[in-house]
Amino acid sequence: MKNFVEELRWRGMLAQIMPGTEELLQKEMVSAYLGTDPTADSLHIGHLCGIMMLRHLQRCGHKPYLLVGGATGMIGDPSGKSQERNLLDAETLYHNQEAIKKQVSKFLDFDGSEPNKAEMVNNYDWMKDFTFLDFARVVGKHITVNYMMAKDSVQKRLNGEARDGLSFTEFTYQLLQGYDFLYQYQHYGVKLQLGGNDQWGNMTTGTELIRRTLGGEAEAYCLTCPLITKADGKKFGKTESGNIWLDRNRTTPYAFYQFWLNVSDDDAEKYIKIFTSLEKDVIDGLIGEHRQDPGRRTLQRRLAEEVTRMVHSQEDLDMAVAASNILFGKSTKENLLRLDEQTFADVFKDVPHYEVSEDVLGQPAVDVFCQDGMQIFPSKSEMRKLVKGGGVSLNKEKLAAFDQPVTADDLIDGKYLLVQKGKKNYSLIIVK
Repeated sequence: MKNFVEELRWRGMLAQIMPGTEELLQKEMVSAYLGTDPTADSLHIGHLCGIMMLRHLQRCGHKPYLLVGGATGMIGDPSGKSQERNLLDAETLYHNQEAIKKQVSKFLDFDGSEPNKAEMVNNYDWMKDFTFLDFARVVGKHITVNYMMAKDSVQKRLNGEARDGLSFTEFTYQLLQGYDFLYQYQHYGVKLQLGGNDQWGNMTTGTELIRRTLGGEAEAYCLTCPLITKADGKKFGKTESGNIWLDRNRTTPYAFYQFWLNVSDDDAEKYIKIFTSLEKDVIDGLIGEHRQDPGRRTLQRRLAEEVTRMVHSQEDLDMAVAASNILFGKSTKENLLRLDEQTFADVFKDVPHYEVSEDVLGQPAVDVFCQDGMQIFPSKSEMRKLVKGGGVSLNKEKLAAFDQPVTADDLIDGKYLLVQKGKKNYSLIIVK
């Protein structure tokens, strides 16, 4: 077995680790879990570091458990939050759980015959019939209020960082998460909890509960990954339009690919270690090649390829690369027509947009493209000169004549006309 801790260490994925954890992992196949709240029907790339920890765990011969917090998701974790979350109903939680499992199945092997195949569990299954009196007797008596109050996540909320303070529901969250660890320890033999570094307080409550319940010889450990940030210190994974999601209906494979392609050189060196399964010698070689000629963006391209293929598919990666080439390289009308409407909108979201009535169909191009309010061409005479010199294209095909009629057959997705002036000057006309 590969050394899981060493794998995380060289990848920059190790923040805190309890003494004895590495020795346990070297001694036996360890079952470890990572929790995620099903508050949406998709994970976003902020979750990816944790999922990659599970992927590396399984590749190193250990058994990963993904815990979906069907019960705890109804409450919300106060760690790093300034407000209490909205509560979700059971139907929504189940839908979200199934969607998340489908996404994570691309990273972990849930269906193999090996003893370390991945498992998915839902804490709602063991919490739904657990009464408050049971909770008070089994969990509450073992952990003191003093212990709970000392946690950073509690202190920050109590010291004025939240308008409404801290509810009792949220205060007990660490006990619920602690009980998750105890339950899995007793029923599945889970000895290790993985998570982000902001979870350290909740995670150590779990190991404390196990030891106080089962005795000091019980082997229970925690290991965290750092919270990923960008080189400028800003939060990773957020853009002006929000999160970068793993669900193609929320973030298209093209937009997903572009996110990774556009990270800084410093971030690319960090992210390629964290978010791919490439071996150390391959990554070191890519970093060396990139530093010799940063302009080629070798690291960003390989990072974008690896993550897009892993999260989506090779077909989606090919589509994303082809879509990128439409703006920045050579492409044809056929390339345009292969794009679905959302990807098409993503590719051309930053080019000037103009709306016209469908009444223009059948009119000469010079009249359609040079209407009042449009700034595609300085004038009709300028457009005529450019067309004559082969410098104007409609939907990636050279315009044969300035008075060539624009018809319904030219529309992409029944409503778009892509006008290109020169090599990289695009405008999008939307026919309504």
